[in-house]
Amino acid sequence: MDYKIDRKEQFAVITLKEAQFDEAVAEEFEEVARDLLSEDYSNLIVVMDQTQGIENSGVMTLRKLVRLCTTKLGILVAATENDDFAEVLEDSKIADLLVLPTLEEAIDAVFMHDLENEFGAGDDDDDYDDDDYQGISELKEP
Repeated sequence: MDYKIDRKEQFAVITLKEAQFDEAVAEEFEEVARDLLSEDYSNLIVVMDQTQGIENSGVMTLRKLVRLCTTKLGILVAATENDDFAEVLEDSKIADLLVLPTLEEAIDAVFMHDLENEFGAGDDDDDYDDDDYQGISELKEP
């Protein structure tokens, strides 16, 4: 598999330089992505500008990796300027896979995702429980 990895603080970018995301590429891609996840990169961006097609094995690999990223509160984003390939990815119905046209938009999506996680985590830190307010109802105006 021909690829390049660029590691940043909050994410890793895998630039895939393959025309087809076939079984051989999918196996090696999964191994590379799992290595990044084990290095605590929960946000992965895959630049697929040169990729023209994807086989079922590639779809299954992306599904697995999306689950692994979301388990670590991360996100998997596919970036491709190829509209036809983007449509193929979207038609694959890979839940929670975000498909965007540019690397810049993918990076923005990672930052937005991290912000949502931060604000979402704050909801669990409330100083009161719902049990503290049992029996109290809202005052209704006559």
